[in-house]
Amino acid sequence: MAEAKQPVSASFVLREIYGQHDIRAAENLQKEIWGLPDLDVVPSTQLIAAKAAGGVLIGAYYGDDLIGFVYGFIGYEHGRPTHHSHMLAVKAKYRNFSVGYKLKLAQRDFVLAQGITEMSWTFDPLQSLNAHFNFGRLGVIADRYLVDFYGTQAASFLHQNGTDRLWVTWQLTSEGVVEELRNVAGDLEQDQIRPLVQLGENNAPLSGDIGLKDAGDYLSIEIPTDIRIIERQDPDLAAAWRGATRAAFIKAFAVGFVVVEFVRGQRAGRYILRRKTVDNSLRYLD
Repeated sequence: MAEAKQPVSASFVLREIYGQHDIRAAENLQKEIWGLPDLDVVPSTQLIAAKAAGGVLIGAYYGDDLIGFVYGFIGYEHGRPTHHSHMLAVKAKYRNFSVGYKLKLAQRDFVLAQGITEMSWTFDPLQSLNAHFNFGRLGVIADRYLVDFYGTQAASFLHQNGTDRLWVTWQLTSEGVVEELRNVAGDLEQDQIRPLVQLGENNAPLSGDIGLKDAGDYLSIEIPTDIRIIERQDPDLAAAWRGATRAAFIKAFAVGFVVVEFVRGQRAGRYILRRKTVDNSLRYLD
C-alpha cells in the first residue's frame, strides 16, 4: 500500500483495532516509531488477549492507513482497579494534528465507561515535549521515579541514555482539582520556587544545595529543551542530566513533593513540584 501523503488538516478517524491485518500494523508501528527489535515489540497475541480481557486498543486512521494507536490494560494500584496506558504511538509526520491527544481522550472515555476513574503510565522525564503533553495538556500528576525501569540494555535508540521513568497518574474525574493545582503553580513568583536543578553554563545541569524538609512548598527541576540533541552530540553531558535529575526527583518525592506542572521555555523546561501536605486535594496520591 502506498504511503499516505502529508494531510492538510487532521482528517483522521478513531476506532478500535480489530483483525489480524490492523493488529499487525500496530506491531509494525512500534518498530517504525521507536526502533524496537522484534524481541521487544508487544506482539499481536498479547494485544489480542489484553483487549479481550478489558484492555484498550484504539487506532487513528488516515484513509486506510493506521497512523497511530493507544494501548493499555487493566491494572491494580492503591487497592483499586486502574488502567495502565502502556503505549501511545503516532507517525512522525502526523504529530502536529493532535492525533495523540485525541487518542488519549478516546482512551479516557473507554476507561470511564468501564467504571475506572484512574489511569497511569510512564515516560522519560528528560523528554520535554512529552512532559508538556502529559502535565500541560492532560493534567497528570506524579510522585514516583523509577530507575532503569526497562533495564539497562539499549533495545531502542530511545534508551541510549537509560530507561528511567516518571510514573504519572491521570485522575479522570478530577480535572477541576488538577486545574486548580496548575493555576496556583502558574501564579507563583520566582522566589517562591526553589530550584533543585537548573540549566547552567554550556548546557550543563546545575544542582542546588537545598535542605528539602525546610525548602518551602514549591520546588523546580529544569531539563533541556531537546535532550536528543545532547545525547547525539555529548553523551557524557546527557548522562550528567540523567544523574542530576534522577537525584532531584528521588529526594523531592521522598519528603512528600509531587509534580503538578511543566512550564516550557526556549532553552529549558521546568517541572513544578508541590508538597502533598499543602492541601487535602493531594490526598488521593497517598
